[in-house]
Amino acid sequence: MRQIELSVTVLYMQKHTKRAAFSLAARSPAYRSSKIRASRVLAITAPLTLFPSLFPRACFEEALAIQKAYNELYAAIAQDEEWLEGIVDELIGIDDFVGKLWKTHLAVKKEGYVQEYSLGLFRSDYMVHVDPQDSGAKPEIKQVEFNTIASSFGGLSSQVSSLHSYLALVDAYPAAAASLRPEPNKDGLVTQSPLPASKSVPFLSSGLAAAHQAYGSPKSSRPTCVLFVVQDPERNVFDQRHLEYSLIQKNGIRSFRLPFQRILTDTKLESDRNLLYHPPYAPSEPYEVSTIYFRAGYSPDDYPRSEDWQARLHLERSRAIKCPSILTHLAGCKKVQQVLATPHSPHLSRFLPDEAMAARVLKTFAPIYPLDQSEAGKEARKLATDPSTAARYVLKPQREGGGNNIYRKAIPDFLKKLPESHWPAHILMEMIEPPAQRNIILRNGEVQSGGVICELGVYGTCLWKNGGNDGKGEILHNEEAGYLLRTKGDQSEEGGVAAGFGALSHGYGKNGTQRPGGQASITSKRRPSARAFQNLIMHKGRKCTMSGSAWLNPRSAFACHTTALTLQTQNEQPNPPPQLRPQTDVPAVLPGKTVQINLLERLA
Repeated sequence: MRQIELSVTVLYMQKHTKRAAFSLAARSPAYRSSKIRASRVLAITAPLTLFPSLFPRACFEEALAIQKAYNELYAAIAQDEEWLEGIVDELIGIDDFVGKLWKTHLAVKKEGYVQEYSLGLFRSDYMVHVDPQDSGAKPEIKQVEFNTIASSFGGLSSQVSSLHSYLALVDAYPAAAASLRPEPNKDGLVTQSPLPASKSVPFLSSGLAAAHQAYGSPKSSRPTCVLFVVQDPERNVFDQRHLEYSLIQKNGIRSFRLPFQRILTDTKLESDRNLLYHPPYAPSEPYEVSTIYFRAGYSPDDYPRSEDWQARLHLERSRAIKCPSILTHLAGCKKVQQVLATPHSPHLSRFLPDEAMAARVLKTFAPIYPLDQSEAGKEARKLATDPSTAARYVLKPQREGGGNNIYRKAIPDFLKKLPESHWPAHILMEMIEPPAQRNIILRNGEVQSGGVICELGVYGTCLWKNGGNDGKGEILHNEEAGYLLRTKGDQSEEGGVAAGFGALSHGYGKNGTQRPGGQASITSKRRPSARAFQNLIMHKGRKCTMSGSAWLNPRSAFACHTTALTLQTQNEQPNPPPQLRPQTDVPAVLPGKTVQINLLERLA
């Protein structure tokens, strides 16, 4: 056995400090380690992998290449009210949330929309599929879902890229992973890394900036701003902060955070429907809102009171550009994905006239079926109610946010308890079968190792001018905007990081799909600095502010901790990797205490 040291810094904020981390987001209390006293923790690291996760390079590049087509597709759907109404009509009577969203749209339509621009910050999620029935099958991407509202972790994805690149630069990885290290040019300067970095922060913020500029000069004499509508408490605050910082630093655009429940309190509509935001600290100095960026409002949980629906209507009536508009929000329904994926249907060509690009998009669809009374729906009902066939499917409702799906053999029992009249509110999707690999996940101060699978999310930004009577709009801004790679245990069905299932990772393109085993050795024992982790902090849900100077100040209320890792590198074939499991010999990481254990590496 040869021992190597790998220090992982975890930053915690103690109970009574007046300073807090300004970097990342969300962990549900249910997934927090029971060994950590919750009353003493305000911020924890986001779940993340210690090594980059492998993703076939050809699949990665194809996912990025078709994102602009996906942007165009969903922008066109959001503008085709008649087509979208046909989809929504099937859901209104059985899905109260979708029904209320549509009712809000009709209320604004009756009065008249006053804003002709719409903005989408999208994310298309994929997994690599390898047909288990075909031994010679090549990996290909299959779409899990398309997100049109509150697409999260764009702020953190680039930070994970930086973290893994840093660990490679300081030789923190074993020699067996030498290909992870950046290669210097002839002058000895590092010019590029084999780790493709995500640049989602500048691209997503440029999308918001494009909407802000399209809004034009203020209609009043007041300064303009972008409004982030957020949950309260907002566990994903630090992910969002990166976009706020980029907006002000790169574009000089001021932004504010508005809790969803304070919309009616802190905003007012003028007679011409200009939206004014009154900061609580200076209510007499309002800002005119150019763009509303929804990071809340995607779930029924955000609307516990009738006043919350009034607040959504209040914003939709305004002149501010919405990201997304309520029709773009509805375009993200899983039913839309199912209709687009129907074989030989005319729907995709309706919105994507470029046949070659439409064919590439169609190839990413997994088989998806309705649960209605159509012929396809009747066949899907047979598949879903038979445990032997249901084991190959996932049942999805019209919801965002993770944790809502029903998987495999749990489907028949779920449908037995659900009134049959409500079955059409779900879609039945064939499971995607990604190749397994191994990695190590740091979650809530604990280390988990074992078999993992990956999900790639590609961001896109699209600003368009809605069409008039002819229904033909104009796209003003359309970009692929970086990516997010999430890694989860191969026994976990869900992949949402904020929902407590996945972990943030960073892609490393390979021609194959398996991580090689073999000998490993260490050439350096240099430790990653605390700064490598300073932008990967999770907020517990309390209001916090902090100056950057406190990060490495030993007198501050933060304590830097070193947690334990155990890694064994060896050839694992042909046995499949075990279920991702916690390391039982890892002591708890507690505020005020530093724990350091060596990373053990078994040499062949």
